Amino acid sequence: MEDYPKTLMEFEKQFSDESACRAYIMRMKWPQGFQCPRCGHQQAWPVRGVLFQCTACDHQASVIKGTLFQGSHLPLTLWFRAMWWVTSQKNGTSALGLQRVLGLGSYKTAWAMLHKFRRAMVRTGRERLAGRIEVDETFVGGVEEGRRGRKIASKALVVIAAQEEGPGVGRIRMQRITDASAHTLQAFVKANIEPGSIVHSDGWEGYTGLHNYGYRHEVSKLNQAPGSAIKLLPRVHRVVSLLKRWLLGTHQGAVRKEQLDYYLDEFTFRFNRRTSRYRGKLFYRLMQQAVTTAPISFEQIARKV
Repeated sequence: MEDYPKTLMEFEKQFSDESACRAYIMRMKWPQGFQCPRCGHQQAWPVRGVLFQCTACDHQASVIKGTLFQGSHLPLTLWFRAMWWVTSQKNGTSALGLQRVLGLGSYKTAWAMLHKFRRAMVRTGRERLAGRIEVDETFVGGVEEGRRGRKIASKALVVIAAQEEGPGVGRIRMQRITDASAHTLQAFVKANIEPGSIVHSDGWEGYTGLHNYGYRHEVSKLNQAPGSAIKLLPRVHRVVSLLKRWLLGTHQGAVRKEQLDYYLDEFTFRFNRRTSRYRGKLFYRLMQQAVTTAPISFEQIARKV
């Protein structure tokens, strides 16, 4: 049974102290009850903090070991509030915004928390898109420092797949790519779209040959008329417009090309759950994935971005 707060008042009541947060993580990590990682026994005594001692072999197991929270010196109540704020805001938040709302003394702490959350926003083994899927690429990037206008060298190439759902958009997938070659684009399609689906693209040769992998390929040739691409692939371009608006609005365009992958994951996580009745459902989904996300240090995050 899905257990999550539906309002801020419910959240504050449910997670008022460390013990409540530990108990929630424990239910997420061991939904069938405690299981000793050493002997498999299912009974334990609470020792201190996040530790439980197996009654059979005396092994002490940490509730947060192997989770996104491992290695953090911050209280779990602060982590939970951060996660609630991030998921309850329709467009998310920047590190500066999170620092302000939580009263954190360090911008670096807020920045690291957000990057850890983004790493938990991609569920391992998630289902591929199916049905009729629009696919196209776009450049995403910010204004060059000290220059007017934009420059391709500072931009990243992103491929987007948008599931057709009547006249609207269903689920999406995004990925930063190094080039628009057949090898790169078709690898993206195979990883994110179920064989047997209809892949709808423009006439770019990088998509030629998808039928060899079990896809039905529908091509709409672009012409020179203004807005041709938007009319032929409207769902992808609607998603692109929302993505760019989100990057400029929530993050002020201050996303480096090397960081973009994680922001694409966050946008996808939010977009694919945009119809959830309660924002608490996003909190629940992120928490589910946080307890199975390998811990990562600030230094590791900094090296990757």
